[in-house]
Amino acid sequence: MTFDEVYDRHFDFVWKSLRRLGVPVADLPDVTQEVFVVVHRRLPEFEARAKLTTWLFRICLHAARDRARRAHVRREVADGKTTESLVAEGDNAERLLERRDDIALFESVLDGMTHDQRAVFVMFELSEMTGDEIASTLEVPLATVYSRLRLAREAFRRGATRVLARQGQAILRREGAR
Repeated sequence: MTFDEVYDRHFDFVWKSLRRLGVPVADLPDVTQEVFVVVHRRLPEFEARAKLTTWLFRICLHAARDRARRAHVRREVADGKTTESLVAEGDNAERLLERRDDIALFESVLDGMTHDQRAVFVMFELSEMTGDEIASTLEVPLATVYSRLRLAREAFRRGATRVLARQGQAILRREGAR
């Protein structure tokens, strides 16, 4: 497989993976480019023992982690997150707002996880990778994968409950102010 074929077939996968791993929208073009620079350099070394998407996800994971470290060193403040284009034909304004709210809730809950938990959660729940594939990608024992997944699911439930409770309190305050 040539680099151009990898790029054409897997650009969306890389973009979505980086976003799910917490790379801010404003940084996605640069970090995506960094991923494909690594892919271009390392593609001749790729052995088809693992799926190509597993290999790409590992590169995305390292790029997202490096970006987070650089941002921390520069003391960057995360900007307001914007969502990618959510408008589909036939969507009305109410449905669009609901989708934006759902995505914002989801992203805020993911932001509350540790990097390791978030990576396992994203790989298992969103990228539908198996435990063995995740263990291979992260180079950790399978038991560690399932431990992180359990902790990530607990963190997700707690975070979602907390955010929804805050939203409910805000609605009650608005209703009481009327």
